[in-house]
Amino acid sequence: MKVRTRYAPSPTGNMHIGNLRTALYGYLYARKTGGDFVVRIEDTDQARFQENATEIIFRTLEQTGLDYDEGPGKEGACGPYYQSERREIYKEYAQKLIDKGAAYYCFCTDEQLEADRKAAEEKGEVYKYPKTCLRLSKDEIQKRLDAGEPYVIRQNTPTSGTVSFDDVIFGTISVDCADLDDMILLKSDGLPTYNFANVVDDHLMGITHVMRGSEYLSSTPKYNLLYQAFGWETPVYVHLPLIMKDATHKLSKRNGDMSFEDLIAIGFLPEAVVNYIALLGWNDGTNQEIYTRQELIDAFDLTGISKSPSIFDLPKIRWMNGEYIKALPFETFLPLALPWIEKSPELSKYDAGKLAKLIQSRIEILSEIPEKLAFLPNVAPHTPELYCHKKFKLDARSARESLEQVRALYETLPIWDETSIHDGLIELAQKTGKKNGMIMWPARVALCGLESTPGGAVELADILGRDETLRRIEQAIALLQDAHKGDEG
Repeated sequence: MKVRTRYAPSPTGNMHIGNLRTALYGYLYARKTGGDFVVRIEDTDQARFQENATEIIFRTLEQTGLDYDEGPGKEGACGPYYQSERREIYKEYAQKLIDKGAAYYCFCTDEQLEADRKAAEEKGEVYKYPKTCLRLSKDEIQKRLDAGEPYVIRQNTPTSGTVSFDDVIFGTISVDCADLDDMILLKSDGLPTYNFANVVDDHLMGITHVMRGSEYLSSTPKYNLLYQAFGWETPVYVHLPLIMKDATHKLSKRNGDMSFEDLIAIGFLPEAVVNYIALLGWNDGTNQEIYTRQELIDAFDLTGISKSPSIFDLPKIRWMNGEYIKALPFETFLPLALPWIEKSPELSKYDAGKLAKLIQSRIEILSEIPEKLAFLPNVAPHTPELYCHKKFKLDARSARESLEQVRALYETLPIWDETSIHDGLIELAQKTGKKNGMIMWPARVALCGLESTPGGAVELADILGRDETLRRIEQAIALLQDAHKGDEG
C-alpha cells in the first residue's frame, strides 16, 4: 500500500505553529516512505474565511520547501482540492447515509435548539440533541422539504455500545456511544461541516495516514462511525501532541501567539523554523538538534513522536536561528541583511557589505541588526571608568597613553583597511611592550562608548573610516585628559 498523507488547512488566517508542524510531519513521512503528500483546502467555514489566507498557505508551503505531489495547481485524479468546490459530492454521500439510516434530516430551528440547551443546563445536564427529527415520518420529511424549510443533516449515532479506534501515538481508545452527540454533517447552507467533509475526502483521496492535533481525539469516534456506516476502511490515525506556550497554556493564534508569518517578519529563517518545529514532539533518539532537510526525512519515524505536550521555547528557536544565520554563505546572508540595514537611514553612509560581515555571527534574528548597529553613527555617552580594565591593567592615564599611540599610528597608516589596521595595532603593542588588550580595548571603546559591541577595534575603525575614527579618538583622549586633571586636582 502506498502511503498518502494530507495537509488540509482552513484559510482562516496566518499559519500557526501547530498547523505547520502537522504539514511538516505529513510531508516528512510521505517523503520517508516514498509516498504522496496531498494538499486540500478546507474552506467551508464561511464565517471565519479570510480572503488572503489561502495565499498565505501556499506562500508558507513554498517558503518552507514543503512541496506537495497533489493539490491545487497540481491536479490529480482526486480533485477538486477546494472543499467549496465539492458541495455536490458531500450532498451525494450525505444522502447515502440517510438511505442507510445512519443520518437524518433535522428541521429544528436555532431558537428551539437554544431553548433545549438552556433547559438541560438548568437541570445540570450535558446537552445532547434528543433525536427529535429522527422520529419524523418520510411523508412529513418530504412535505417539509417541498415547502423549502431550512434543514441540516445529522449523524444518527447509536445510543448504546462502544466505538474504538487505534492511534499510533495514544494506542486504543474506546468511547461509549451514549456519550456521543448526533453531530451535524451538512449545514443549512448545503456546505459540509469539517467533521463530515474530512471523512469523505480522506476516503475519496485515498489518504492512508491522517495526522492531526490531539485535540481531535475526542471527535475521532464519530468519524469512525461514519467509516463503518459507509463500509470504508479507516485510515491510520496519528494524533500529534499539543504545543504549549508554557506549562498551562496552549500555543494558539487566537491568543495572539506568533504564527509562521510573524516569525519570518521579525527575521527568522524558514529553514530554522522548520528544523525547530520538527523537534516539537519528535525525537530520533539522538542529541542532534540541527538537521538538513534530507537528514530530517531520513531520520523521521512515527515511533519518535511523543505523547507529551511540547513547549514552544522562544530562546531555543532564537539560538537555533542564530546557528543557521552563522552557517549561511556570506553571499546568501548579505541580501537578507540589507533590508534591515536600510531600515536605519543613519547606517546608509557605511559600506553595507562590511556591516553585514560585522553582524552575521553576532545576531540570532535579522531584526536585531538595526539595534546592534545603532551605536555606529554616534558614540554612546560614557565616562572614563569604561576605559579602565583590571585584566589589561588599564586606568584612565594608561588608556589615554595607549590612545595617543593609536592616534599617531592611524595618522600615518599608509593604507586604511582591516588588514593594515590589524597589523598596525599588533605591531604597536609589540613595540611598546604592551599586551594586545591594552591597545585594543581603549581603541574600541573610543569608537563606540560601549562595553561590548559586534566587532572590535579593527572592524569598527575600518567601517568608520580614518577621519571619523581619528575624530572619536581625539574626543576620547580629551575625556581621559580631563579625568586625569580632575584626579590631580
